[in-house]
Amino acid sequence: MKIGFIGLGNMGGGMAANLVKAGHDVRAFDLAEAALAHAEEAGCTRVKSAREAAADVDAVVTMLPAGAHVRQVYADCVIGAAPSSAILIDCSTIDVSSAKAVGASAADQGYAMVDAPVSGGIAAANGGTLTFMVGGSADAFARAEPILAAMGKAVIHAGASGAGQAAKIANNMLLGATMVATCEAFLLAKKLGLDLQTFYDISSKASGQSWSMTSYCPVPGVGPDTPADRDYQGGFATALMLKDLKLAMAAAHDSNASVPMGAAAEALYQAFANGGNGSLDFSAIIRMLEGEGARA
Repeated sequence: MKIGFIGLGNMGGGMAANLVKAGHDVRAFDLAEAALAHAEEAGCTRVKSAREAAADVDAVVTMLPAGAHVRQVYADCVIGAAPSSAILIDCSTIDVSSAKAVGASAADQGYAMVDAPVSGGIAAANGGTLTFMVGGSADAFARAEPILAAMGKAVIHAGASGAGQAAKIANNMLLGATMVATCEAFLLAKKLGLDLQTFYDISSKASGQSWSMTSYCPVPGVGPDTPADRDYQGGFATALMLKDLKLAMAAAHDSNASVPMGAAAEALYQAFANGGNGSLDFSAIIRMLEGEGARA
């Protein structure tokens, strides 16, 4: 299958490479030369523009920073350039309203499209073990599923257009809030004189267990290997977590949902990012919480 891939950053680069590994002919574009060179090394064919990437393909996959970029790329470079028979797949994490608007524009021009944001981070993007939350019609999902399956371990139909983004935003709000709570619990255990490995051994098998603890422990040397063991480098950047929390707060406002824990998490991550920590993994917020405890 010929696939145009637009957006080859930390996530998109690994995803495009996995499509090549699955036997697809991938036409890749990104504004960054380094990203294009990396994609070419992985077996993609580099093209000179997003519009060229969308031309004469069976599918278009996009992985872009924000809703404004998705709106612009689809309006200027994909819709009208891609064959009407192509399935359009946006894997960016953006606001629900933008996802619905772009999906409606595509449908008006006769395209099938899904919003398919991902969960799993850079390692999962490289390893082909992402989880995709997909919004769109049943027919569009059926067409997108085998392409997404080449890049992930789970492809789940969340509902109509925009539902994939809704699921991703709600999931990451939960992740942000539980990571803060996990950090607080470890710091409290430390203050109370508990050995942190012992606390992990207990809580990971008790009612306090969560993914933030057992799969992504924020304490170095405890649990499986995580960014905490690499001085919080790599992983899921604080700036990206903050972006997702802001999307969740906007969605909560629009839908009149009460999210006090999500709002508290957003405020904490904003403070952490304001301290120059946006590039650190989001679990590094334990450093800020520990510092606040030391000053208390």
